[in-house]
Amino acid sequence: MKRLIVLFLFVSATLSAQYSINGIMSPMEGYKWILLYKIEGSKQLFIKNTQVKKDGEKGVFKLSLPADSEIGFYRIKYSMKKHEFIDFLFNKENIDFEFNPKNAENSIVFNTSEENKIYTSFKEKIFNAQYTLDSIQSEYFRNPTSKIKGKYRNSLKSIQKIEAKYRQDSQNKIAHHFIKASLRYNNPEITENPVKYINNTLSHFFDNIDFSNSILYNSSFLFDKVSEYVFSLNYAADPNQKQEVYKKAVQVVIEKIKPISFKADIINYLISKFAETKNAVLVDYIFANYFEKLPQQYQNLDFKNKILAQLRVAIGRVAPDFSWTEKGKNLSLSELKDGLSYLIIFYSTECSHCLREVPTVYEFMKGMNNTKVIAFAMETSEKTWINYQFTMPRWHHVLGLKKWQNTTARTYLVNSTPTYFLLGMDKKIISIPENIDELKMLLKELN
Repeated sequence: MKRLIVLFLFVSATLSAQYSINGIMSPMEGYKWILLYKIEGSKQLFIKNTQVKKDGEKGVFKLSLPADSEIGFYRIKYSMKKHEFIDFLFNKENIDFEFNPKNAENSIVFNTSEENKIYTSFKEKIFNAQYTLDSIQSEYFRNPTSKIKGKYRNSLKSIQKIEAKYRQDSQNKIAHHFIKASLRYNNPEITENPVKYINNTLSHFFDNIDFSNSILYNSSFLFDKVSEYVFSLNYAADPNQKQEVYKKAVQVVIEKIKPISFKADIINYLISKFAETKNAVLVDYIFANYFEKLPQQYQNLDFKNKILAQLRVAIGRVAPDFSWTEKGKNLSLSELKDGLSYLIIFYSTECSHCLREVPTVYEFMKGMNNTKVIAFAMETSEKTWINYQFTMPRWHHVLGLKKWQNTTARTYLVNSTPTYFLLGMDKKIISIPENIDELKMLLKELN
């Protein structure tokens, strides 16, 4: 009988055992709720939530996980509107951490959890060491000397020591998979020219990444690496060349992924990322060359239709036509033939930012004859615009009444002013610059 009681007590204690996740936000900054998710592939599985309690200037919260919770990659969200979150590893241990919610990634400190302490320590040390090595390489491009070559060799040895130490220390831990996959290729000797350096970086970027690793797959790591490769490392200033560079990068990534379920997730992920920047050329390219070649059960048609609906006005699409009267003549965008390229500016004389920025664009474009401008004024009345248009001669000027409810503005999905659209001679959208600096760079390329 005693044995049965002891066994019952042991089983009960085992079943009720929990792991704690305790966090401190400093300062609290008005955050009220914490939501806990587990990352599985491209999905976030909701686990539970809790309130943040005020403790002076700090906010504290506590969560618990049952003893049978799956190990892996978890996420705490503390702001749904701004998508602010913290990712961490869970491997059957209590976790205590502190962070500044305004700079979570760079401020988080784990007080307990060997998994997370090792991984965050590795990331900090390898980042600093790699930054030093990259700085030496950049210095050599500017001033190639044997002394700098020596500095490079010593710096590379430091990186190799850090890599070896953390690979050893993380054995039998989840963190080991991420540390191993994070190791970056560095040339054994300093690289002689920038082109070779960039080519080496691109060709060896995925050397240590195993796309069939289920631990990496069930995290944000692989998605972040794919995003870094496609959107950060592959770059071209010329809009047309940029599209070709993107296509090549997408091809490299997708061909490296063999598990069909993950391939489908990455394809959808890349489509979503290009859709965010309204790059219809790449969205259409990925749909045609990869999405539609997936087995039928992996083609999410609701997802496809939703994306295509978002891209009525996007890079690669013909700009929607509109008409206006100018100096007694009826003109339309589709029939303009006075430029090799076109810039549509949606602005308003009721927008103080526009009144500063649009004249700056006008001054910058003096002498740029290849690109013709259609300045579309979104107004509640024509009163101010009537005279304002004459301050920018040589531009086409269009009055769009009803401001945000204007039919053309709504067709172009304009939700802020100024908004820019760059078109080719065929009136296809070649770029949607996010700011004036990007616009200036593109205009230089076109003129």
